[in-house]
Amino acid sequence: MRRAVAIPVIACLVLGQPFPAFSLEPIPGSLIYPTQPKTKLKKAPIGSLLTHQFQSDGYSYSETYRIGPNREFQLLSRTKYGGID
Repeated sequence: MRRAVAIPVIACLVLGQPFPAFSLEPIPGSLIYPTQPKTKLKKAPIGSLLTHQFQSDGYSYSETYRIGPNREFQLLSRTKYGGID
């Protein structure tokens, strides 16, 4: 049983892909949300991190992105803050 769980986890770590159970879906306001224009950073180094703060559905969010090898944003984390009064 341990081997059945360990193999996919190790494969995800070795390949550098996030584990499927922890992947984040974009929400309105995210830089990678489908209705946003496609953005690529041309001068930022590959692997660099950036944060984006926005409001959606009455909450404030802060997202962290990494610039991938194809110069597109990869969503790493999202923090949700209290609602707007």
